[in-house]
Amino acid sequence: MNGKKKLKMTLPKGSLEQKITEFLKSAGYTITGDSRGYRPSINDEEIEIKMLRPQEIPKYLTGDEGFDLGVTGQDWVKENKTDIAQVLDLETGKVRIVLCVPDLPGFWEKIKNLTTFIDEFHRAGKPIRISTEYINTTIAYLMNNPAYKQYWGDAIPQVITPWQTWGSNSNVRIFLSFGATEAKPPEEVDAIIDNTETGTTIRANKLKIIEEVDKSSAILIANKTSMQDEWKREKIMDIAMLCRGVIEAKNKLHIFINVHERNLKSVLEVLPSLKGPTVSKLMGKEEGWYGVNTIISQENFLKIITQLRKLAQGLVVQTPRQIIPLDI
Repeated sequence: MNGKKKLKMTLPKGSLEQKITEFLKSAGYTITGDSRGYRPSINDEEIEIKMLRPQEIPKYLTGDEGFDLGVTGQDWVKENKTDIAQVLDLETGKVRIVLCVPDLPGFWEKIKNLTTFIDEFHRAGKPIRISTEYINTTIAYLMNNPAYKQYWGDAIPQVITPWQTWGSNSNVRIFLSFGATEAKPPEEVDAIIDNTETGTTIRANKLKIIEEVDKSSAILIANKTSMQDEWKREKIMDIAMLCRGVIEAKNKLHIFINVHERNLKSVLEVLPSLKGPTVSKLMGKEEGWYGVNTIISQENFLKIITQLRKLAQGLVVQTPRQIIPLDI
């Protein structure tokens, strides 16, 4: 009935690629293709995939001709300021957006945060040079700082790209980076604003983080026009449901307990679960034994393990791949 219909989906190429592929695999989707290719296959004939850089994805999810669904970072949604529907935070691909300066002795030891960075450069009569891919994010971040407002008011920092220079405040210059941002200080620029997962690359390039600008994780986003189409909306909601199941399962455990009827009530009293646990009578030679089957959080499991050890006989613990509440 919907055999000819296709949902156009775009996934991130690059640093997020492996994490999102593994996440979708847990959701039941198998994505295959040449690692250098941009049009992989997926085990759902109603979905068509193309890989793009995460920076570009938000702007391609608008209008009738855009993609219907995509995965990118929250940071790039904010940076692009596009009018899209945010469907689900996938809670993977987590990074911090950070301000970094050279980790060098002398002058740079005075720089502890953005305010001291601005103060010291203003005192020395030096223009501030920052390299970043996050132009809009950097402008807003700088102009919201009290020291920036004190010295330059509402003047917009000067933004320098290969095709355009704009902004009235030449005392603070933002250079658009096309990659290898960490390599630019201290010669080409004085600081960078970039994303990092572990900080390893930053430290390897003799930089130090002096302030966190923002946090980001991968999110599922949809074209608002596509959400008005009944078939596409239902397909998007199906995908979101499967993805939500992966998120729900991350911190949950599926446990099976054998318990004698004399301890059954006590076990049920200490056993939190998604709904009510499943209790069934065990068949065998010995009477009075029951099986208890439930889902609990890993945190709760650690809290009650001592009680379970005393009350139960036999405990099987499994990590679920997905937990999908179908009654929502």
